Amino acid sequence: MKLRSLTFAALLLAALPSASSLAQVGISINFAPPVLPIYEQPYCPVDGYLWTPGYWGYGNVGYYWVPGAWVPPPAVGLLWTPPYWGYGNGGYVFHRGYWGPRIGFYGGINYGYGYFGRGYYGGQWAGNVFRYNTAVTRVNTTIIHNTYINRTVVRNQNRAGRTSFNGGPNGVKAVATAQEREAAAARRASATPQQIARQEAASKNRDLQASANGGRPKATAIKSFDQNERQGKTAEGNQAAAEKVANKKEPNAENVRKAENARKAEAVSRRENAAKAEGLRGAGAAPDAERKREAMRGAQNRQAELRAKQAQERERMAARREMNERSRRADAVRPRQAVNREEAEQQRKRKAKKQDQASDEERR
Repeated sequence: MKLRSLTFAALLLAALPSASSLAQVGISINFAPPVLPIYEQPYCPVDGYLWTPGYWGYGNVGYYWVPGAWVPPPAVGLLWTPPYWGYGNGGYVFHRGYWGPRIGFYGGINYGYGYFGRGYYGGQWAGNVFRYNTAVTRVNTTIIHNTYINRTVVRNQNRAGRTSFNGGPNGVKAVATAQEREAAAARRASATPQQIARQEAASKNRDLQASANGGRPKATAIKSFDQNERQGKTAEGNQAAAEKVANKKEPNAENVRKAENARKAEAVSRRENAAKAEGLRGAGAAPDAERKREAMRGAQNRQAELRAKQAQERERMAARREMNERSRRADAVRPRQAVNREEAEQQRKRKAKKQDQASDEERR
């Protein structure tokens, strides 16, 4: 199964619902989240999916673990900056994750599997294709062939252990770089509906709640959660397929109207999301675009100078042609002929005078 650009763009969202705990930026908790659990990354199921690491969420049940997952990005070329907890003003504040063309600051937290505290080393975009670094990412290479191996990133990973928060007592001591601040300030997309649904399901799973597992969710609980999520999606897909078949078998005016409205809504959504995705990619490439515009302005200036020189040369050539044409005109030729006749007459008179003088001398 291949993911296409239009599919990615159609999933692009502008913001998270306010009720989601992913949007709890600024809510301060007076005690730190538990350490990050050790778990095994599942194999990437579909070519084009990206890994989003697990994290601790917070709700009415307290802290709960949201297992990592492979998800489709909202648009080709986007990467996931994970959420993180940061200490400030005497409390721990949740900073939500987001999609963007570059990885931003995520607290220096070592989430593993390519997220070692700075950037992402589990893969990279090559045009419209995502390539996976199998040195740090689990990929079934018999199914997915867009892979490479870069083991040097393993040596560069953060050694902060399993600490799940930045700053404060015993927190990770990391500060955002200029590039990470720029990534956070640029246009970005919030978590997809799939990510939000997964977070909400995790908040309701008692086995993932820190109050029940002591801040150490078991690997079996995480696997069971993943299995239930997959089965739930399969059931939803089967139900949608059954409804589609039923509508085909029993066409009526209501079904036709609903289908037509759905097609119109999908077309509008596709256009809007495609525009957002294009704007987001353009924002991420702003430095490159500015350099390109600067180079284009330079080329345009050089072309303008060349055109001006060519215009001046054409003017000079036109002036020369006009002078040549004037020199050939009758009104210019006749005065020269008159001058020539006058000079000839004067020469004849001088010659005649000399001859007369010579005759006089001979007579003497």
